[in-house]
Amino acid sequence: MKRFFLIAGLFPLFVEAQTPAQPKGAAQAQTQVQPQVQSQLADFTLTGRIGHFNTPAKIYFDYMAGTMGHSDSVVLVDGAFRFSGKVDGPATVRMVFSANGESKEWSIYHGDVSYFYIGGENIRLTSRDSLGNAVITGSAVYDAYIAYNKEIGGSIMELDKVANADFNSGTEEQKKDTVYFHAVDKRFRQKVAERSERELAFAKTHPDSYFSVCALSELTNKAASVPTLQPVFEGLSEKWRNSFAGKELADRMAALTAVVPGAIAPDFTQNDVSGKPLTLSSLRGKYVLVDFWASWCSPCRAENPNLVKQYQLYKDKGFQVLSVSLDDKKERWTDAIAKDGMPWLHVCDLKGWLNDAAKLYGVRAVPSSFLVDPQGKIVATGLRGEELDKKLGEVFAN
Repeated sequence: MKRFFLIAGLFPLFVEAQTPAQPKGAAQAQTQVQPQVQSQLADFTLTGRIGHFNTPAKIYFDYMAGTMGHSDSVVLVDGAFRFSGKVDGPATVRMVFSANGESKEWSIYHGDVSYFYIGGENIRLTSRDSLGNAVITGSAVYDAYIAYNKEIGGSIMELDKVANADFNSGTEEQKKDTVYFHAVDKRFRQKVAERSERELAFAKTHPDSYFSVCALSELTNKAASVPTLQPVFEGLSEKWRNSFAGKELADRMAALTAVVPGAIAPDFTQNDVSGKPLTLSSLRGKYVLVDFWASWCSPCRAENPNLVKQYQLYKDKGFQVLSVSLDDKKERWTDAIAKDGMPWLHVCDLKGWLNDAAKLYGVRAVPSSFLVDPQGKIVATGLRGEELDKKLGEVFAN
């Protein structure tokens, strides 16, 4: 099934562990956790069984504790598995089940994947055949997450799945038709908008829920949203405002209000494709489009041909593009640059969604862009397609 709809949701921050653990036996793995200072760590165990699968059936297990990503995998023995580790509060989890032992990358995009939350608990997962049919018990955090999703109308992944099924229900000719695509996209965006309204309502009525922070975090995607969301955030319980997720959200709100038209673009330095540091302020004297993207982002890749066209039109008139990738694998980043023929400047710190420049600019979704004038002042944000063409036409009219 071809995937067309990708939105940053509750689970954007998965990165590979810097020191992945080795399996302890055929069906048990122990995650090595690096020291953290956000809050007190709590132990968790996740045990379970999926049918009676054996080699080469495998489970890939990733979770986020604060800013630290952890990754493990185990081969199933009569369907059984066990993971353990430490978390510093509710933690996002991604489990991927590969019945035939396919690679992790392939399985994430084509296989049996489940996203959820856990805490420092003893958790049990059971299923007769797949993660899609799994029953999870023993986790109050998971139960709260399910209740939250029910109240807001489902996870963004569920909406994404419905939208892709909607798109793929068409004929091959329809799939090539932009009118058909935009009709499907419109239905998808409408459902997302309705979900957003429920998220805001949830945050207002559940000040003691961790998932109110998650809801506001999803909704905080542009400076214009901050005046509405800030009072709701301040109404949350002190516990969750001071949690790692709460502090991250507060920082992002502050960042978004600092990257509005008229403000000086925050300066940053990251390495280019050859490993040499490149600083945004070194490009003063030109109009610079700071373009946040990633190789895995379908809308970003779809926009690249137009960006190439605009770059060729205006590069000799003082226009430059500085693309900041949210990739965490250099080969995927550089391969995408070559494949899409992007002849401008590129930087990346290979931290994925934890990219330092992205955090500085409050970026929570890609594509995202900021047009900076020769004096370093932001003149426009969120430019894509016709809006970008029109703005550049105005800027370089003379």
